[in-house]
Amino acid sequence: MKKTSVLFVCMGNICRSPSADGIFRQRLVAAGLVDVVDVDSAGTHSYHIGHAPDARTQEAAQRRGYDLSALRARHVEADDFERFDWIVAMDDANVADLMARCPAQYRHKIVRLMDFATHHDATEVPDPYYGGAQGFETVLDYIEDGLDGLLVHLGKAR
Repeated sequence: MKKTSVLFVCMGNICRSPSADGIFRQRLVAAGLVDVVDVDSAGTHSYHIGHAPDARTQEAAQRRGYDLSALRARHVEADDFERFDWIVAMDDANVADLMARCPAQYRHKIVRLMDFATHHDATEVPDPYYGGAQGFETVLDYIEDGLDGLLVHLGKAR
């Protein structure tokens, strides 16, 4: 059976997308799906390639029991559009960047994480980088909600 592959994408790959990556990996372990779903994250911009997630991101995630320390930022690569089944963007700007770079035959793979949320009506996961500590908590709230919905959706799609 072919594995399902999911790529989470934000701008720099140091706040939102690594949070989604690390949390989803933990959700997959808990659901017994780690052997059937591959997960990665990347950024639409190359500002932070090779860097660990932002310290504030890691601290907020750690308070909720998520360890993001092993993750490293990378840039979205041309072959990601073919390689991944789902390309899950954090906001509309990232969707636009991805759509502009994505070959037409793969554009159907690009979705927003908040399209799967069931407890929040926000359409985007906001970038917390220039804000205060509460922004990182809000991001985690939104990501957890969107990931729970995505996990349900992937279960139905299999």
